[in-house]
Amino acid sequence: MLKKTTLMLVSALLIAVAVTGCGRTEDIDAKGTVKLAYVNWAEGIAMTNLAAAVLEEKMGYKVELTMADAAPVFTSVATGNTDAFLDVWLPVTHESYIEKYGDEMVDMGVSYENALLGLIVPSYVEIDSIEELNANKDIFDGEIVGIDAGAGLMAAAEKAVEEYALDYKLLTGSGPTMTAALGKAIDANSPIVVTGWAPHWKFAKWDLKVLEDPKGVFGEVENIHKYSRKGLEEDMPEVTAFLKKFKMTEVELGDLMGVIEEYDGEPLDAAHSWMNDNEDLINEWINF
Repeated sequence: MLKKTTLMLVSALLIAVAVTGCGRTEDIDAKGTVKLAYVNWAEGIAMTNLAAAVLEEKMGYKVELTMADAAPVFTSVATGNTDAFLDVWLPVTHESYIEKYGDEMVDMGVSYENALLGLIVPSYVEIDSIEELNANKDIFDGEIVGIDAGAGLMAAAEKAVEEYALDYKLLTGSGPTMTAALGKAIDANSPIVVTGWAPHWKFAKWDLKVLEDPKGVFGEVENIHKYSRKGLEEDMPEVTAFLKKFKMTEVELGDLMGVIEEYDGEPLDAAHSWMNDNEDLINEWINF
């Protein structure tokens, strides 16, 4: 009987400790949870994970990260289910989404300037313009390696196929499958044409060129914006102040993307490491 009573007391103490522990966890997370969404693009992965690292380690928030295609990400921000999306390309790439959802979201400014889209080949490929693709169809097997179907880049690529009357098949996939195909071709010194964009770590890793676009189908250089749900500034003013100040240069973002690409682990861990090596920049963002 004594043994049974002792076990009951021990169990009660363990339950009490567990409940107390939960209470402390709630206290730690008292500043709230920030929900960030991103698309599987190199710069978006990099910027979003860095923002998450800062929000968690420097500002005391819990962060939920969700990866999805562009369409559901915009829908989620516009309906208030996601707090922010940091990778909105304007004025061309995501124009249709902003026309549809812009009134239901808040533009928090530019996170990166001078971004671009286009068709990209390794520098050893002896063509320089989209207009030369049809004459060289055989060396490319009549294929353009694309990314996810919902991306604005793919819409522009489809338009390019039409405007230039390209006798090519545009393959859908993802950012990682595109870079894997590009890397495999380069290792074999083979011709390949892919849909691509900058900023991206591939330009640091390989010698590439963007094919000239005389018809301007892919537009001029763009800026990457940050959009939040309506009401975030009232709900989380500190988070909004940080996100408004969050902006990276070509060198900074290129370095971050390179660290994440080479890191043998999760992007968030790599972002934490990069953050700790760039304290001056981070402090500029969180010094309100």
